Amino acid sequence: MLKGIPVSSGIAIAPVVILAHDAPAAPAVTAQGAPADTSKELELLARSVEQSREQLEKLREQTEEQLGAEKAAILSAHIAFLEDPAFVGEMTSLIENRQVAAAAAVQQVSDQFVALFESMDDAYMKERADDIRDVSRRLIRNLSGTGQEAVFPEEPFILAAWDVTPSETLQLPLAFVRGIVTAKGGATSHAAILARSLGIPAVMGAGEQLLEKVAAGSLLILDGATGELIAAPDAKTLARYEEKAAKEAAERAAYAVLKELPAETIDGHRVHLMANMAVPEEAAALVASGVEGIGLFRSEFLFMDRSTLPDEEEQFAAYKQVATAFGEKPVIIRTLDVGGDKHLPALELPQEDNPFLGFRAMRISLARPELFLVQLRALLRASAFGRLLIMFPMISHLEQLRQAKQLLEQAKAELREKGIAFDEQIAVGMMMEIPGACLQADAFAKEVDFFSIGTNDLVQYTLAVYRMNANVASLYSYYHPAVLRLISHVIEASHRAGIWTGLCGEMAGDSLATELLLGLGLDEFSGAASVMPKVKERIRATSMEKAKRLAEYALTLSTVEEVVQFLRDKTE
Repeated sequence: MLKGIPVSSGIAIAPVVILAHDAPAAPAVTAQGAPADTSKELELLARSVEQSREQLEKLREQTEEQLGAEKAAILSAHIAFLEDPAFVGEMTSLIENRQVAAAAAVQQVSDQFVALFESMDDAYMKERADDIRDVSRRLIRNLSGTGQEAVFPEEPFILAAWDVTPSETLQLPLAFVRGIVTAKGGATSHAAILARSLGIPAVMGAGEQLLEKVAAGSLLILDGATGELIAAPDAKTLARYEEKAAKEAAERAAYAVLKELPAETIDGHRVHLMANMAVPEEAAALVASGVEGIGLFRSEFLFMDRSTLPDEEEQFAAYKQVATAFGEKPVIIRTLDVGGDKHLPALELPQEDNPFLGFRAMRISLARPELFLVQLRALLRASAFGRLLIMFPMISHLEQLRQAKQLLEQAKAELREKGIAFDEQIAVGMMMEIPGACLQADAFAKEVDFFSIGTNDLVQYTLAVYRMNANVASLYSYYHPAVLRLISHVIEASHRAGIWTGLCGEMAGDSLATELLLGLGLDEFSGAASVMPKVKERIRATSMEKAKRLAEYALTLSTVEEVVQFLRDKTE
């Protein structure tokens, strides 16, 4: 059995089709060893760029017609690469100054961009390299005269590949593709986002051995929830997964009914189930999933896939796209949260020995008010097209919150002066992810409209554990009694002040924690859309009275193990 990164849940069972890619192109000089004919190679490059643009434009139009504008926007970004002087211009420069062949220029520039992105620590940034590969692969195919798109069978299949690009994903026949598995890639790649939004089970990052152990035409079982891959299964294993697939199909049918029902306990207590999102392209799929809105839109991803900062118009367009998609449903947009493990190429940040305790998130925004005001104006303008809420991250001092609010008022005044419409009553909240802020929740609650608990960072800062460090990762748990008491303290403080509290960390999507959080008084749960139906199912199967009793007892326990075992005994 192989194992990869689970990126889109579901069981797929079908024969394998292997997507072969062209070998890396082109020596630096012509086959005879002589320098390339510069004028001829420039002409070839220009022709390939134009042909690639036409192909992408056609695919973009088809995608928009069949799947919607959000998914087509990925291809618009690819077209923009072909117009970027830092990308195609560098290829031209190589041909002119070093007399290399056009294909070699494409390969070299692509390799440089890919290496730049893959050297970054942030997973999302690493996987932006796939977009570069997509565009350069198309350019090289067109240069070699093999620009024909892949042809897929008209019968059920699982696609296996070294990697799969966004444009290749968009060309898959949805009537026949049952799953996607790749040797490379991860959960935040555009291909992964598309797989989730299209409902295709997918596993990525299965390793170099994938294409050695999975043969074309052989039967494969793919579990998109666990990342497990079973090639040529025996009859017993096949029967077990067929049963599991049938059970999942029945659950999906039941969840489809749940989608139209409120997240309400059997004794009538109502809470709200939201989704987290990273890029505007996810909006249509999230709307269709039935979530009540967006509990966390990570605005930093608009900044990270580029060498220049997005201006006000570009940010406004992205925020407006999401606001319009959700209409009257709330969309909480977190202002720029970079630093720590999220690097921003376009913003020169200092190298730090301990970046998680250093210059990050709101600390950067307040130090760079000209940058922050651009984002605030864009957010305010987009608020005229839907129900946007603004959330400030990484607040530790009351003075920081007040300074952020003053800059928000300045942005409002600037828009009023220009006669630009925005929501004058726009709600403002803050992340509760630093223990010091949680302990001072009563003071903060007087100055905001809502709290959102970020358990990922809250656990890290409370327990002094970086969860990506294998040596200490076992100590990381949001079931730690200290974390639970901080969560309880924040919720109680918010209710005393008459405001609400949500939770947007991984804990919100953990159905084992659902009844506990409900009993602690949590008003809003926000997690991955794929897990929220299970959370809703748990909420609708319990009473608020029972949940409160469970939470009260859980708060008396002293260890993570005691809390987890208690919850399992009471809820599973």
